[in-house]
Amino acid sequence: MSWLVALILLPLLGALVVAGLRENDRVATLVALAVSVVELALVVPLWIAYDPGGERLQVLTSVDWIPAFGVHLSFGIDGIALLMVAVTALLVPVVIALLHSTDRLPDERRVGSFLALILLQEALTIAVFAATDVFLFYVLFEIMLVPMYFLIGFYGGPRRQYAAVKFFLYSFLGGLIMLASAIGAYSLAADELGGGTFDWATLVAVVSDAPTSTQIWLFLGFFLAFAIKAPLVPFHTWLPDAAGQAPVAVTVLLVGVLDKVGTFGFLRYSLPMFPDASAELAPLVLVLGVAGIIYGSILAAGQQDMKRFVAYVSIAHFGFIALGIFAFTPQATVGSATYMLNHSLATGMLILVVGIIAARGGSSRISDYGGMVKVTPILGGMLLLAGMSTLSLPGTNSFVSEFLVLIGAFDSRPVYAIIATVGMVLAAAYVLWLYQRIMTGPVRGDALVGAGGGPGTAMAPEAGAKKAVRDLSGKEIAVLAPLVVLIVGLGFYPEPVLDTVSPSVDATLTAVQER
Repeated sequence: MSWLVALILLPLLGALVVAGLRENDRVATLVALAVSVVELALVVPLWIAYDPGGERLQVLTSVDWIPAFGVHLSFGIDGIALLMVAVTALLVPVVIALLHSTDRLPDERRVGSFLALILLQEALTIAVFAATDVFLFYVLFEIMLVPMYFLIGFYGGPRRQYAAVKFFLYSFLGGLIMLASAIGAYSLAADELGGGTFDWATLVAVVSDAPTSTQIWLFLGFFLAFAIKAPLVPFHTWLPDAAGQAPVAVTVLLVGVLDKVGTFGFLRYSLPMFPDASAELAPLVLVLGVAGIIYGSILAAGQQDMKRFVAYVSIAHFGFIALGIFAFTPQATVGSATYMLNHSLATGMLILVVGIIAARGGSSRISDYGGMVKVTPILGGMLLLAGMSTLSLPGTNSFVSEFLVLIGAFDSRPVYAIIATVGMVLAAAYVLWLYQRIMTGPVRGDALVGAGGGPGTAMAPEAGAKKAVRDLSGKEIAVLAPLVVLIVGLGFYPEPVLDTVSPSVDATLTAVQER
């Protein structure tokens, strides 16, 4: 059994165990946390063993699944997939450890069932990034919607059912269209080789030589599925609803990891399999990317709900990732690949911090807060750091990625790069405005101030504190510390990540640049 299979099976088995402990919340939480920490520990030797200068796909394993149709249970990773497997394994124990600080689940729902779904989501997400059979990728692409549907629909806010159904239908429809294109690629392979296959490497070799008109039709099927998942404008409308209604722990995985399946799909499937179509339709994707940057930035500035604010910020960031991928330069594409990781870290921390704020104050409305840094200085510092990484301040992890995207895109697509630069200015505006409204000035807002303040509350008696609002505890600081270290550390020393993804990016771009 390969290391990758162990990484998939461990959280899957953990989910079964935790589901059986759903009547004991404390034990279920401890077991789920232990499983997720062991999973993270197993990623470390995988990262060490990975050879950036070796074969494109490593840690390969494959067994027959449906031999009559050339379908295999095949797994392997390149540098880009390794980044996404690693960040998935990192974020899951963080959200589990902070669950009681960020979320209050509905009274009738058990924590054990919730955590079992989280572990199941982790297993399926890692499997999606590791799949090297196109049909297997499609199956996992669709199945991973199921635990996320229940996580949103059973444990979310007042409009959770609407948000869950919308999320599921959008992604499921995109997946069905992708399946049609995958079948088309299978048929091309059957005509060319005398037998059909869904093996990724074989399809890349065969389909990339198909006529451009054929590639375009097949490309559009994959593109629509990935654009919905990413999400790119105008396929984004499910995200604000889902992120706004989902529990904070689920929103972290949804925005930080699950959405990356879309941009990962562009790099793993769209560009290598359909190089002519990718080059032909690049202007369309670039327009959608820069439109998302501007649109997401403007909408983020107008949000009154903190979680919806993060959703629109993410839409803007996915525009940067799409810009870098379809600029077809090494710098821009490396920037996009690392942006996928850095966005997960920065946005994951931002969601966790605003989730803690909302849990402390009992509201996610921005207008219900003000002057909070006076009573929660450490929490205020964490929000500021997450915000600075989100706006790509030099010295934070996101800066390197955004800089590479813009400088690489300027070489080949200067107009799009110039428009995207406006997004950096807007990012500074909406992030600093959010921080100013929540943290600075006098203590104010319904979440912090009201009738009934007095001695023993976190505010001064004259402030009329409605309830005590405490700062981060030692445990919460310790759980957030790895994200802080990575945000600052990768800001000053990004070389390990850049070295890991660069060979995979070069291999991805080779086919497109030769056209």
